Amino acid sequence: MRFTVSSTQLGSCLSNLSKVIATKNAMPILNCFLFEVNGGELTVTASDTENVMKSSIPLDEYDCDGAFCLTSRTILDAIKELAEQPVTVDVDLETLSTSILYLNGVYNIVGLNAEDYPRNTPIQNDQRMFTITSETLAGSIARALFATAQDELRPVMNGLFFDFKPEGLAIVATDGHKLVRSMVHNIAADDIMGFILPKKPATLLKNVLKKDDSEVVIKFDTRNAEISFAGGCLICRLTEGKYPNYQTVIPVNNNNYITINRRSLIGTLRRVLPFANDSSQLIRFKISSGKMEISSEDIDFSTSAKEEVVCDYDGTPITIGFKGSTLTEVLNNLESEDVTFKLADEARAGIVIPSPQDEVVDILMLMMPMLLND
Repeated sequence: MRFTVSSTQLGSCLSNLSKVIATKNAMPILNCFLFEVNGGELTVTASDTENVMKSSIPLDEYDCDGAFCLTSRTILDAIKELAEQPVTVDVDLETLSTSILYLNGVYNIVGLNAEDYPRNTPIQNDQRMFTITSETLAGSIARALFATAQDELRPVMNGLFFDFKPEGLAIVATDGHKLVRSMVHNIAADDIMGFILPKKPATLLKNVLKKDDSEVVIKFDTRNAEISFAGGCLICRLTEGKYPNYQTVIPVNNNNYITINRRSLIGTLRRVLPFANDSSQLIRFKISSGKMEISSEDIDFSTSAKEEVVCDYDGTPITIGFKGSTLTEVLNNLESEDVTFKLADEARAGIVIPSPQDEVVDILMLMMPMLLND
């Protein structure tokens, strides 16, 4: 079997798929990429048994269909060193002796039998399906990943919760201290359902999804999900268990609205945060009409910082504390020019939303306040 493919396309494909492969595999074949040529298209597969990711590349030339496996690290290191050029792969399907011919040379590798590569379990008959744009899904995943937990005792908190409601699809992540919810209004379900996408497949999707209007089709049952996107698909094991009732922690009576320039606030936090206590990273916000005073201090080292920024606020004065690193992450994962804080008092959770909100995706970020020692 012989086929020709772009070195850049192949290198990009292998680089993305390599993130699926685990560091240690019980099955040596899982250290390989599975290459399948069928009808003028090359499909490359990587797996760690729980996650299977496939990417397809149209071929410039090929002579027949076939399949083989190559060790991932060897082929990836070889291809990524090549400049953009046609690469011809010549495989003896009997002996699996493989030659990769490029402009000035050739690589020789011995492959493995494709029949030994494990195949994924298909989605069951009781599957559910929905469609979402690639840009919407990529953005919702990217802004939520930082809020997931790393809790071995509660694995449900380590993933993203896809919660279907009559008013839309909520994509949620929380670690108990911060929460991110993206409500996609143009997707709705008549009955309550949902699933928890683990962090690894979510990260894989963030890296491969394009920020365009192409459709992503997601099928899922009680155990697995199949996510098909332009140029490939991801099949993954879902996290089993019940996600906590996140809606109960979202306050509904935060009536003090403060609007401020997002980049200006990020800059102030970067200047003030180094003077905060390393363990608490407490930043104090003293908000009054038209201005916000942001301060930090570390009593142990006798350091402190204070800065004022202009904001849009006409309510009663409020003083509240937040963890500086968490607030910085929240602001960095928003894209709007301004943000609006919704606050009640120093003991209740604060809400941050972009200003203005997107018409399709309603974004909400929540942070628990920190105790202030007056």
